[in-house]
Amino acid sequence: MDRDWIATAKTLSEALPYLQRYSGAIVVVKFGGNAMGDADAMAEFARDIVLMRQVGVNPVVVHGGGPMINEMLAKLGIESSFVRGKRVTDQATVEVVEMVLTGLVNKRIVQAIMDEGGRAVGLSGKDDDLMVAVADDPELGFVGRPVEMNVQVLRDMFAAGIIPVVAPVATGMDPNETFNVNGDTAAGAIAGALKADRLLLLTDVSGVKDASGEVVTQLSPEQVRQMTADSTIAGGMIPKTETALMALEQGVRAVVILDGRLPNASLLELFTEHGAGSIIRSSESRMKPRNEA
Repeated sequence: MDRDWIATAKTLSEALPYLQRYSGAIVVVKFGGNAMGDADAMAEFARDIVLMRQVGVNPVVVHGGGPMINEMLAKLGIESSFVRGKRVTDQATVEVVEMVLTGLVNKRIVQAIMDEGGRAVGLSGKDDDLMVAVADDPELGFVGRPVEMNVQVLRDMFAAGIIPVVAPVATGMDPNETFNVNGDTAAGAIAGALKADRLLLLTDVSGVKDASGEVVTQLSPEQVRQMTADSTIAGGMIPKTETALMALEQGVRAVVILDGRLPNASLLELFTEHGAGSIIRSSESRMKPRNEA
């Protein structure tokens, strides 16, 4: 018998405890980075999400779309200005953001999941008032911070066997307002409101690295704060770890920052002993095996 098939069967058998562990669990996955622009990577990601749903996990996909937004703004001749490295989002820009995220990007992901045999529905934070936001910084215009979450629509989708795919666009306290919300922030807010078992932040790096450049596989909130204070955690990793800490405070069991370019990254994290990337959870939980309930 072919050794590859034997190895496959052995892998499936070894995954059984983890499949049982996550049956019925809510897992929020932030999808972004280079994988979004690659057809093969998109299909592989979609296949992983469909497999999660097939074995009883309730996945929620939250996505970004920065490169596609930049491309569309350039085509429309809309210039961007920046404050402290963040894009100022005026009325014209937020309209483009909503068009690209809820239309182009969201529907591509929905279609990819359906192509792999799953059932998916795309929505934004504006649908059923899923996510209500206020201005995060007046200088940035329509860049929002979620202040109210209404996640019953997501629970209804779980019950129907549907995979929600959420674009990070929110309504304001004034229903005529629209806010662009950072994808990681939106994923953290949704995971917190759902009290998710796992929040997976797929990135273009292998995880949180220590001062020597090695990936730290398990971290407590205290360690994250210390590594941020001494600048070991810096740059683009800061908002991701801030999202992780906020999600943990809101009741998420654990947050994992992992490389979305790694084949089957989400499955490796959930259904293997060693997982993938950097898991952040309470000090008490760090004494347990990575994927213990």
